[in-house]
Amino acid sequence: MTKKILIAGGGWADIPMIKAAKSLGLYVITSGNRPDELGHAYSDEYRKMDFSDREGIYRLAESLNVDYICPCCNDFSALSAAYAAEKLGLPGLDSVDALETLMHKDRFRAFATAHGIPVPNAGGYSSFAEAAGDIGRFRFPVLVKPVDLSGGKGFVRLDRPDDLTEGVVAHAVARSRTNRFVIEEYITSDDCQHNFVAFLSGGKVVFYNSDNEHYFRNPYLVWGMSIPTASPKSIDEELCRIAERIAAILDLKPGILLMQHASRDGKPIIIESTRRMPGNYHGELIKYATGCDVSAWAIKTAMGDDCGGIVHSEPTGYFAEHCIMSDRNGEVKGISFNESIEDNIIERLIWSQNGDAIEDFMVDKLGIVIMKFGSFDEMWSKTERMNNIIHAEVE
Repeated sequence: MTKKILIAGGGWADIPMIKAAKSLGLYVITSGNRPDELGHAYSDEYRKMDFSDREGIYRLAESLNVDYICPCCNDFSALSAAYAAEKLGLPGLDSVDALETLMHKDRFRAFATAHGIPVPNAGGYSSFAEAAGDIGRFRFPVLVKPVDLSGGKGFVRLDRPDDLTEGVVAHAVARSRTNRFVIEEYITSDDCQHNFVAFLSGGKVVFYNSDNEHYFRNPYLVWGMSIPTASPKSIDEELCRIAERIAAILDLKPGILLMQHASRDGKPIIIESTRRMPGNYHGELIKYATGCDVSAWAIKTAMGDDCGGIVHSEPTGYFAEHCIMSDRNGEVKGISFNESIEDNIIERLIWSQNGDAIEDFMVDKLGIVIMKFGSFDEMWSKTERMNNIIHAEVE
C-alpha cells in the first residue's frame, strides 16, 4: 500500500519538497489556509488547514491516518508538524520543546549563552516596562523582534535608548503568538549574512553548505542567495562544531539544521536557527551547486531515515537565486529581464500576472529565478545589482 505523507504547507517554496516526496513513491497531501497556493497543484490532495494551528494539523494528520508528516519552509509549520508527530508517534521529528528552544528567539539566545554558543547580546521580554528597565545594558543599534517570526516580520531597529517606546513594543507583541519579543544588539558582518544548511546523522554533520544572503528594499528579508560562500572555510568548520554541540545538548534527531549567521573577526555569530527547509528555492539552489538533493533528504528524514546515505559535496560552480520584487506598491505591468542575465538563467518560476496588485512591496514576491555564472566575480557583481537587471514594472 502506498504510504501517505502530510506536508504542512503548500506554497511555491515547497514545490521541490512536494516533487521529491512524489518521486519517492509517496501519496502527498498538502495543507494550508490558501487553496490557491502554487504547491497544491503538485500534490495528490489538498486539505484546508492553517499550518500554524498545532491542534488543527494534529487532527488533520490523525483523520487522514498519514504515515509521515513533514513541515514546509516555515517555523510555525515545523512546530505544528512536531506536535502532531509527538501525539501520533510518527517518526523523524524532534520534540516540540527542543524545537521551541531552537526557534523561539528568547529561548534560543538564553540557551546559546548558557552553553557558550556565540549569539548577539539579547534579552527576552513581555512588556514595555520590563524592557525599559533593561535597556541600559545594550550597545546600540539594536533590533526589536517578535520571538516567533522570521523574514523580518515585526522587526524594528532602534538607534538609541529613547527610541524604545510603548508603540514599538506593541508592534512586536501584536505579531507574536506568544506575546513576547527580544531586544538584541544589531550585528554587522565582515562581509554579509549567511545561511548554513547542515544535515545531522548520529549527532554529526554529514553534509553542509553555506551561502551568501542578499537584500533589496527590506533589510531584514532575504531576496537572494548565492553559492559558494564568501566566508573562509574556517567559518564552516566552526559552524559544524556548533551544530554538533547543539545536537548533543538537545538530542536532535537526524535531519536538517539551518542557522543564519554573521561573521565578525573571522568567527560566526548565530542569529537564527531552525529545523526545516530554508525558504525561496534554496533546496534547488544547493542541488544545482553541489548535486545533493536536500529537498529529498528533508522528506527522507521525516520518514525516519538516519541520513547515513548523504555524501558531502562542495559547490562545483557559481549559482544564485533571486526573488523578483518591486520597489513600490501598485499594479504590476510586467517584468523585464536585461539581456545580460538571460544566458545565466537556468530555472524560473513567475506567478505574478499583469494587473496583480502589490500591496506591500517590502514582502511581496512576484517570482524567482535560479542562475549559473562563470566566476565568483560575475556572480557577486550581478547578484548585488539584480534589482536593476531584473525589474518589476509597476504603476
